[in-house]
Amino acid sequence: MLKSALIRLFAIGALCFAWGAAAESPVFKLGVAPHTSARVILEMYQPLRQQLERDLGMPVEVQTAPDFTEFGRRALNQDYDLAITTGHQARLYQTDAGYLPLATYKADFKAVALVARNSPFRGPADLKGSTVLGLSPSSLVTLWGQHWMKINGVQETSMRYVSAADSVSQQVLAGDASLAFTSLANFQKLPVEQQAALRILAESDSLLGRVYMLNKRWAQQFGKFEQALVNFANSPAGKKYLSQNKLEAYRKLRPKELETMEPYAVETRQLIKAR
Repeated sequence: MLKSALIRLFAIGALCFAWGAAAESPVFKLGVAPHTSARVILEMYQPLRQQLERDLGMPVEVQTAPDFTEFGRRALNQDYDLAITTGHQARLYQTDAGYLPLATYKADFKAVALVARNSPFRGPADLKGSTVLGLSPSSLVTLWGQHWMKINGVQETSMRYVSAADSVSQQVLAGDASLAFTSLANFQKLPVEQQAALRILAESDSLLGRVYMLNKRWAQQFGKFEQALVNFANSPAGKKYLSQNKLEAYRKLRPKELETMEPYAVETRQLIKAR
């Protein structure tokens, strides 16, 4: 009886140890800025997550945030092991939190101002007194849009923010807003009939789009992450991801390329601090 009790006690202890070990096993956190809905992000980055799991030999979890400002706050708080975000926030993570630029995409990144094709909005002056939409106060497309309105003397507009790129176009088409700022890539991913019903009123020069920023705690394994992206880009799943999203391929950042985003990074820092 004593022997039986000891066996049961040992088994319970072993199970508790296993549970504890499982609970403490590290999880690599892949943070993706909320450039679209959380559902789409989780689906979109599954192939990359799976590649990282294979190459790192550890669980990888895709995470995002309700908006760009909150995502930035979490990144600066070192919540992510690898953060994928647009260039202005990438610059902020580099200067304020020590993240390391790993890669970006070859495809150009541009912001656009969208209006309904049959709307009366033909130029900046027509927007006076209307409602315009952005993704978040600290998103790159919104910041660019606000600069564009200021440069063009657009006055007395009301700015509203929405959480997903597809919903901004829907609200413009429904007449709830005169104009929406989004990325050219997100516009091109809309259903064909929605694209046909919209018109690009303004388009930015090329900006630094999504950048992969590696947390400094992984600095000693930087080369391993570079190789993981190469492996992903050369895999069938990676080729499909890059092709479907019109990203072309990965590339290294050019010298001082992140520094060009400093003016936007300054504004983002202020927005995050004010939150």
